[in-house]
Amino acid sequence: MTTMHDRASGPRGRPRTLLLTLLLFAAPLALAPPAGAASRTLAAVVDEYVREGLASNLTLRSQGFDVERAIADLDSARAGYLPSVSLAARYTRNEGGREFVLPLSRFNPALADETIAFLRERDQDTRLGVSQPLYAPAIPASVRARRSQLAASEYARLALARRLKRDITVGYLDWLRATKTVAIVAASRALLAENLRVNESLFRNGKLTQDQVLRARAELLEVEQQLRESEYLEQQALRYLNFLRNRPLDSALEATEIENVVTRSAADLAALEADALANRPEIAQADSTAQAADAQVSVARAALKPTLGLGVDNGIQGEDYGTGHGYNYGQASLQLSWKLFDGGANRAAVRSARALARSAATQRDVLAQQIQLEVQQALDRLDTAADSLATAEARSEAARAGFRIASRKRDEGMINQVEFIDARSTLTGAELNLNLTRFALLARQAELDYAAAAGTLPLDPVTTGFAP
Repeated sequence: MTTMHDRASGPRGRPRTLLLTLLLFAAPLALAPPAGAASRTLAAVVDEYVREGLASNLTLRSQGFDVERAIADLDSARAGYLPSVSLAARYTRNEGGREFVLPLSRFNPALADETIAFLRERDQDTRLGVSQPLYAPAIPASVRARRSQLAASEYARLALARRLKRDITVGYLDWLRATKTVAIVAASRALLAENLRVNESLFRNGKLTQDQVLRARAELLEVEQQLRESEYLEQQALRYLNFLRNRPLDSALEATEIENVVTRSAADLAALEADALANRPEIAQADSTAQAADAQVSVARAALKPTLGLGVDNGIQGEDYGTGHGYNYGQASLQLSWKLFDGGANRAAVRSARALARSAATQRDVLAQQIQLEVQQALDRLDTAADSLATAEARSEAARAGFRIASRKRDEGMINQVEFIDARSTLTGAELNLNLTRFALLARQAELDYAAAAGTLPLDPVTTGFAP
């Protein structure tokens, strides 16, 4: 006859572990789909959360403002091609000052001397001026630089959006894994609490020793600590994902069931690297930054060249406001400016700009190598996760076969209950490991998609005609 002590011990009398109890009873309950669970797929829920994040994430919104600023800078540079129009008006009231006496009486006694003031009592000058650059090499170079800087800002925004998509996807998977862990531990706690109650009752009736009761209480306390830790991790995963979505931190999330994933193999490495170099916005951003640096070299060189402009002024001046003879005036001028010597400052600026351009080109090459490394590492991690999944599936299948054999032997009286429980715990442990391994595989796939710039983004452009 099997005693209570036998049911709490292994085949050779060793104590059963907490893990056995947890996996035996809690795992089947936690892995089962919850009642009334949403029917939407994992991909559909992730897509919705990504759309929300891209539409409302504050960091991405701030990046959009940087793009708007770059647009304004480009418009400012383009304005250099256009004429500038200015209106200037001056009205002066004078008292005193030097005077000049014209001695007319010396020449004609009938005439009185006339006093001429160097400052007129009233004086006004109102003019409308137009200036137009005719030759200014810095203007087109500045436009090219600003246009490239705008493109760099747009691609920086796109790169941030792709990182946000990856973080939301992985964050949601982490939350799902955390919720399942909480469910498993909570179910285990309930069962251990009941086990402690039964053991205490048996102890009071003299059917168990005190050490068995103490062991049951210790196991319950341990799982209660695990539950608190699991709930904390679930809460943190929830708040982090809501932070990325710009939602209240404790907003509820929709739970879904995990899905299988089609993985890539090492044979796809060359294609993945080519896709990454062609589509990663960081590469396009680096190219635009290098182009902007090249344009800045032209801007620095332009300072060594002359500039030529046309200026036209039309206005009225006099003691009073009026038009016509004695009031109207106009002037036109060609304005040539050429700094012939500045101590070598401009040539030093050209050298500095060239060094910056070479640095930008080198950084682009470094970035390309880093992206290739990211793709290789992401593919390696995915391959490792795929191998782990294959192992987990094989382990689950073996445990399932072992449990079928154990069930048959138990029915035939060939093994005791403890051995049957061992087989069952092995099966549930394998199934739990398989479930968690799938989460890891999906996360690794999301990281590879990011590294290779796979898929599209539901991201509205800041500038007209810019498509992510």
